[in-house]
Amino acid sequence: MVSYLLPSLLLSLAPTLAGAASAEAERQVEAILQRMETDVLAFRDEMERAYSLRCDAATLTECSESNFNDCSSTYPGQQCMQADELVISRCGDGTACNGLWSKEETAVRIPESLVDASGNPEDQEVIESVCYSRLADPYMVDNYSLGNQMYFGSRTGAFRIVPARQSETCGAYDPRRRPWYVAASSGPKDVVLTIDTSGSMLDYNRLELAKDAAKTVVDTLTVADRVAIVAFSDTASMVGGHTSLIRATKENKSALMQAIDGLSAKGATNFHDGFKVTFDALETTIRNEATTGCNIAVLFLTDGESTTGPGNDDTIKLVNERTEQLSATWDRDTTVFTFSLGQQADHDVTKQIACSTGGLWTPVDDFDEDLVTAMSSYYMLYAMGLGEGGNEDFTAWVEPYTFYTAGKKGTSVSTPVYDRSVDPPLFLGAATVDMYLDDLEELLGEDASSSKMLERFVILSTARCPTIELTEIERDALRYLGGGEAAVCGASNFTSSSSAGIILPEKCFQSDWPKTLWENEDYDGKDYEDRACCAIGSTVPSDVCPDETAVALVSESSNAGLIVGVSVAVGVAVGLLVFVVCKMKTSKKEQKQMRMQSSIDVQMTVMPPPSAPGFVGEEPAPKYDEANAIRAI
Repeated sequence: MVSYLLPSLLLSLAPTLAGAASAEAERQVEAILQRMETDVLAFRDEMERAYSLRCDAATLTECSESNFNDCSSTYPGQQCMQADELVISRCGDGTACNGLWSKEETAVRIPESLVDASGNPEDQEVIESVCYSRLADPYMVDNYSLGNQMYFGSRTGAFRIVPARQSETCGAYDPRRRPWYVAASSGPKDVVLTIDTSGSMLDYNRLELAKDAAKTVVDTLTVADRVAIVAFSDTASMVGGHTSLIRATKENKSALMQAIDGLSAKGATNFHDGFKVTFDALETTIRNEATTGCNIAVLFLTDGESTTGPGNDDTIKLVNERTEQLSATWDRDTTVFTFSLGQQADHDVTKQIACSTGGLWTPVDDFDEDLVTAMSSYYMLYAMGLGEGGNEDFTAWVEPYTFYTAGKKGTSVSTPVYDRSVDPPLFLGAATVDMYLDDLEELLGEDASSSKMLERFVILSTARCPTIELTEIERDALRYLGGGEAAVCGASNFTSSSSAGIILPEKCFQSDWPKTLWENEDYDGKDYEDRACCAIGSTVPSDVCPDETAVALVSESSNAGLIVGVSVAVGVAVGLLVFVVCKMKTSKKEQKQMRMQSSIDVQMTVMPPPSAPGFVGEEPAPKYDEANAIRAI
């Protein structure tokens, strides 16, 4: 495996960061992080191998009643967690009561909007993603036992993770709306959201929809990105009091989202000033060397026509001149994504601007309520481009942050997964590996929340800018997916039939699709405590748990910042990961036997987090609206 981010990178920080650790410690840290990248790229390869078998009859037929749901299934090998592994505060303090999990199985999560009343998906692509990812189940389980927590988020919204655990909020989690997913599928970028706040945005609750969409986009960004918000009506201004783009740290994102909540609608609509302030902010950011140096995305939302300021021709001219200037002067590629909300919204100018910059124009109906989905899908253009050109083995890191259930700092490294048998490669989703930062803290003598530790991951995250080289027919295929034939720019020979194999997979010719994916639904309809809480030493939910007294004590301790963590030793030996991939089996019994018999020659490299950062026990992401929507963490 080739690692483009790490060689000599962290070592070079030693003389430049105040109080940096020794060169030897830096080398050890570099080795740990490089192995993390190697591990996630190997996981990607396994998922791509699994996808290649998606249309095999055995893949689909054996998938029936062979998966385990995150809210309704009993898991094979489940056991009550020990307090030194993890403490589930909703169940107790780990002394008498804790939570159930299984280290021998993966669990599947699917957004509630993608399943029917029985809890099973109806869309064939969603079913496929559950079934082919199941083929990687032995690989994920074996790797968890060796130190790697892994999970895969599909472009369809299906999510598979080891170890298997019950979800606190059923149907709320969508991997496509999470930062690790968007980072892996788009890379570092400068993002400006330019939002219409004219008086007409009060109609049909449009401004509130726009706010939700803008906050979702901001929330999915990582420290690898820079972001700004521009609001325009009679005139335009930067939101939050900034004059340039800012790094998308947790604190900055929170402040921006609060500022977005404060937007109000009044006045006329001035497209020209909205774009002028947008490009001024971009140029200021670049001149001040506060940019990612990578791709630029402008997300422009309006519900009407420009009614004040310079005319449409001047606006189109401004956009074209400023994008050309950014390219000629700074060698920066700028893509404008435009969104026309409601029947009265301009279609001609917004579509023309998107087409002229290689972007996407998306019309959004007032009553579809899918603006969040539409705006947060912009990264799909970058995801398609990441599969081509010089982007091999691209990886993305997220900002260190506290794992909700463990109360300890960790991070994640992700990589995009593709069907590489087609041209262009078809984006399938993102594969991710987690780690705690305990070892790095000990080696470097730095706290995981320190500015120096953050700077390390900033450098890791922005060390490589993806190149996006898409043909016009590939861009038109994406436009068709988002807005139908009306959104196609027409410069290519694209037809609706061209989308298969470009943005959508060729359909499997299968007559007998699985109707029920879940092996059992023993816990269907039960509350979280009745599914997950157990007495120490037991393998089933307990009638006496949760321990209300202990829960209160844990809650009080949590409020004081004393959350119980997990302590697992980890080696720092250098070595590449070598896996002997298990051969696919033909029955559940054989699958379990394979797991017991499989032999993998691998060095443990990281501590296995008991919960994936950003999803277990966190506040649920905003509701996902439709099956074809693409949205991130």
